[in-house]
Amino acid sequence: MSKVAPITERKDDHIKINLERDVRSALTTGLEKVHFVHEALPELDLEEVDTRLTLFGKSLQAPILVSSMTGGTRDAGAINMRLAEAAQVCGLAMGVGSQRAALEHPEQADSFRVRRVAPDILLFANLGAVQLNYGYGVDECRRAVEMIEADALYLHLNPLQEAVQHGGDVNWKGLAKKIEQVCHQLPVPVIAKEVGWGISERTAKLLAECGVAAIDVAGAGGTSWSQVEMYRAPDEFLRGLAATFVGWGIPTAESIGLVKHAVPDMMIFASGGLKDGLDIAKCLALGATLGGMAGAFLKAAAVSTENAIEMMKLTRRQLQVTMFCAGAGSLAQLPGKLLGV
Repeated sequence: MSKVAPITERKDDHIKINLERDVRSALTTGLEKVHFVHEALPELDLEEVDTRLTLFGKSLQAPILVSSMTGGTRDAGAINMRLAEAAQVCGLAMGVGSQRAALEHPEQADSFRVRRVAPDILLFANLGAVQLNYGYGVDECRRAVEMIEADALYLHLNPLQEAVQHGGDVNWKGLAKKIEQVCHQLPVPVIAKEVGWGISERTAKLLAECGVAAIDVAGAGGTSWSQVEMYRAPDEFLRGLAATFVGWGIPTAESIGLVKHAVPDMMIFASGGLKDGLDIAKCLALGATLGGMAGAFLKAAAVSTENAIEMMKLTRRQLQVTMFCAGAGSLAQLPGKLLGV
């Protein structure tokens, strides 16, 4: 049997489980405790509220990221294309899922190549950082970027997922030095990203020393990948192990604060349980530059490109109305509009 089978099966399992099972963390994002000052007389025209920004040389219509989800199988490729088409129409950023399968099995690469339908979007390639301890190096990172003509590279950090996964990659020793090499030798920016358990102050400082251009906190409160792995587990031992950690992690709102405190000048992307444009606005007000969502976009794209476009348009409008009612005419005005902050 081809070695690609376990990887492609895992990717299809991940999509199926996320769409059909309850894989939410037992924690909340903490964003439910964050509130804006409501301005009953905002002195703004809603249609002039400006959500645009430029990031890594690309113009975005809104600070919304279609967070890294999938790739590596035919079904995943179809979803990626729909997400990319919608992101192109709406002027948003997008990350693809881990490209390891495509590096090891080039026939899988087409499921990630979304540039043909999204020539203008800010696009992030994606590899697991731990692979740098399993034979990967700067060359593989460069190949991942070139494969999809990406503007930057995500190195995702998922120690808990690997620790509860059958045959997971659990040697994380000495990884910071290898991340530093990639940051210094890759011709595009490198972004470090958790996958749903948040970034601590210690990790933020370590990543800043490595030279990452941004940190995506991907905090707790949304999808728990230990729960996803629980549903995939081949035996009771691993099911029990994975189930233990349903309440693990640093909530998203808290993680943004920790990173901001640890490395005040670091660019922060916020993801992990964000459900709408109001949550994105809260994250921006707390200090993030981009807000990433996955689940809502995945469910929409599983139906059609049109559904994905509608969901992205709704998310941007939710952000815009939040800014309007908080008296923020531009993104730069959002910080300082929070109640009690």
